[in-house]
Amino acid sequence: MRKGRYYLGRVVKINLDQDSLMNAITNAPIITIGKFDWTITDIEDNRNADFPYIFGKLSKYAKDGCAKVIDEVSRAQINTDVPNLLEASSSFVYLPDFSGIAFLHVWNGIQEDIFPRRFKSVIEAAFDGFMVACDVEPISDYRAFTTRLKKLSYFTEFSATVYPPNPLFGRLWGSLNEYIKSRNASEVAVKEHSSKPKGLNSKIVELMDSIMKSRDYEPEEAPAISDAAILMAADGYGRGKVVGFEDGDEVVIRTSDTRKSFLHDKEPTANELAVKAKSQFDKISNERDMRH
Repeated sequence: MRKGRYYLGRVVKINLDQDSLMNAITNAPIITIGKFDWTITDIEDNRNADFPYIFGKLSKYAKDGCAKVIDEVSRAQINTDVPNLLEASSSFVYLPDFSGIAFLHVWNGIQEDIFPRRFKSVIEAAFDGFMVACDVEPISDYRAFTTRLKKLSYFTEFSATVYPPNPLFGRLWGSLNEYIKSRNASEVAVKEHSSKPKGLNSKIVELMDSIMKSRDYEPEEAPAISDAAILMAADGYGRGKVVGFEDGDEVVIRTSDTRKSFLHDKEPTANELAVKAKSQFDKISNERDMRH
C-alpha cells in the first residue's frame, strides 16, 4: 500500500460548537472556487461510538470535466466530457476529543497549505459565513521549532494570534488561557519588538526543551505573555512568528514551518486512520502535559 504524509492540526471554532461542526462535516455544502467545485465526500460518522471520530474526503472536482479515452474504431485518443470529474481528494479524520484533524497532503492537488483553506471555506459555507469562523491551525514539532530558534543569536520580534482552546489546554500556557477566558475573548493578538542590541528576553527555547525532557517540568515563574502565546500557537491554537538574526541575516520562523505529520496509507480505512491519528494526538498531549 502506497504511503502518504498526513498533517496534524487543531480545528479552531468561533461561534461554532462541536455538534454544529460535525453536522457541517457530514452534510457539507458544495462550493465553487475558480474552475473547480469542492465538498466533503465518503463520510463515516462515528461521533457517538466509544471512540468518536468522523472520517471523510475533501474532494475537488470539475463539474464539466474532460478526459481522454480510446476510440477503438479509429485507434485514436479522443476527448470526452465527464461530468463531475474528480481532480483530487484528501482523506481526513476529525477527532472531537482533541479538536484534532489529520489530513492527507496531495501533491499538485490538495497540498498541506490548501486543505485548511478549503476545509474552512466549506464549513463556513454551511452557515452562509454568518458570524461563524472555522480554522485549521497546524501543530508544531517542538524539537524542530527549537532547533531553528537555537540558530538565532537574538530575537527582535515575537508575534502571535491565539484562540480559546477546546477541549485541551497546555499547562505551560495555562495563565494565558485563564486570561483569555476572563476577557471572554474570541482571539488575542500579541506582538513585541525590540531594536536594542541584545534583542528580546525570552525563555521560549528553555520552556519547550524542558517540557519535552519532562512532562512534570514546572517553571519557576509563569511564562511571559509572548512566550505563552508562541507555545499556544505551537500547540495548534493559533499562529505565531519569531524574528531574529542568524549570522547577521534577519530570519523569520513561523510555528507553521515545523508542522507535525506522519506517514500512513494513501487510501486508508476510516478506523485505521483514526487509530493512527489518535496515537499521534495522545503522544503530543502526554509529552506537553496537555489537560482538559
